[in-house]
Amino acid sequence: MSLFFTSLNSGSNGNCYYIGNNKEAVLIDAGLSCKETEKRMQCLELSFETIKAIFISHEHIDHIKGVEVLSKKYEIPVYITTKTYANSRTPIRKDLIRTLNSFNTIKIGGLSITAFPKNHDAADPVSFIVENDQYKVGVFTDIGTVCENVIKYFKKCHAAFLEANYDDKMLEEGPYPFHLKERIKSSHGHLSNKQAFDLFIDHRPDFMSHLLLSHLSKENNTPELVDDLFRSVNCNTEIIIASRYEASPLFRFEEILHKKAASKNLMQLELFI
Repeated sequence: MSLFFTSLNSGSNGNCYYIGNNKEAVLIDAGLSCKETEKRMQCLELSFETIKAIFISHEHIDHIKGVEVLSKKYEIPVYITTKTYANSRTPIRKDLIRTLNSFNTIKIGGLSITAFPKNHDAADPVSFIVENDQYKVGVFTDIGTVCENVIKYFKKCHAAFLEANYDDKMLEEGPYPFHLKERIKSSHGHLSNKQAFDLFIDHRPDFMSHLLLSHLSKENNTPELVDDLFRSVNCNTEIIIASRYEASPLFRFEEILHKKAASKNLMQLELFI
């Protein structure tokens, strides 16, 4: 069974990632309003009937803003760690709360979701791997440093959402106050373009088909800077910049493999012409 994935939005104005198959899907974070989430899913012809759970990475508002209304309106269970929920101040309906623990794999139909700890300035932050019996998609955002967990799971991914939050020079010369700059650069802040690039260069698996560069800062980064950096590498991974203004296309592994096979066949045919 194939796996679909898209970024509904990625940035400090809201983060929400959709991963699923024909029967069931999950949202990783719910940082958009319910209305905006509905609008973007409708544009991609995605139905809320398939969403069986929402998984929350941490309690910052750009990751939880829509979770209360979404979960209540569509009766969707919310998987969240005890500390994250206590610090969220978000009144999720009690019967919809499911306790989330790191390294425990949760089965939802044909999907398996595993959370693991990350470094960020939150109560109990986690990242996620979502997989079926063939493919793995990772969500690696809001990470202050590339720890062993990030490397371990990144190496397994057929596709990944990877934070490239800031350009070092833009942050240093930008308008943010000193304490905020230090917070962003700290081991519990965000990944820079260079940190994300080094992870990609050093640990990208050969089978990674798509990398969606995510959570770009509006003030301290530009899509052009990130795109230029990552496209300097000659590899078979497609690079996409996840937008803070609109959803990305919906990527399907079945279509990805079909295109690769067609391209390979065309190359072989050209050899004989």
